[in-house]
Amino acid sequence: MKRIILVVLRCIFKLPYWWFYKLKQYQNKEKYPTIDEGYQFIHNVADEIVKKARVDLECYGLENLPQENGYLITPNHQGLFDIVAVFKTHDKTAKFVLKKELASTILIKDVVKTLDYYALDRSNIRDGAKMVKNVSKEIEAGMNYVIYPEGTRSKQGNKIGEFKGGTFKIALKSHCPIVPVAMIDCYQVFDNNTIKPVKAQIHYLKPIEYDEYKDLKTPEIAALVQSRIQACMDEYC
Repeated sequence: MKRIILVVLRCIFKLPYWWFYKLKQYQNKEKYPTIDEGYQFIHNVADEIVKKARVDLECYGLENLPQENGYLITPNHQGLFDIVAVFKTHDKTAKFVLKKELASTILIKDVVKTLDYYALDRSNIRDGAKMVKNVSKEIEAGMNYVIYPEGTRSKQGNKIGEFKGGTFKIALKSHCPIVPVAMIDCYQVFDNNTIKPVKAQIHYLKPIEYDEYKDLKTPEIAALVQSRIQACMDEYC
């Protein structure tokens, strides 16, 4: 909480411009029919937030990202900073699948509205099936998506929670590359009650192509992706 307050105080004169002018501007779909410019704006804001938060964010593996758009990014989920880390390091336009509760919180809801993110009601089976269908179509059309297979942050530091197989129905339906992403020490940024400088890491791992997972069941794909991320964490933690 202290670091969030620090960021707000250090950006106090920019926040009204960012949230009450620029985001509202990019929500005008007649003037901005795609989310590309809005995404680049948030990408730049994330860079500013990382600096003001006194975070040394080390990024590895950007060369592993597929050259063509239309892939699924699947990070482990440690805390509130994870989304900021992806925004800062991933400069290609991407959408997120977020839980409905998070998508309705202050500030985040404006980003969701600007970038047309998918707010998932996890208690509604029909909404889950609809999400898989719609997100798969968008990926096939060239949109990149970020989804957290754990379903919620682990709250256990660098220990990964179990990856849920349902996430990977999207991949099987769209035949897209899966990009595992290892988040390391990201929980320390906003979840520890301190403003001391902190280091965190984000690793974009080699994509898992459709031919590699097409014959697997979704729980097996989940286990494969989780094992790739765990191997990276074992090496760098």
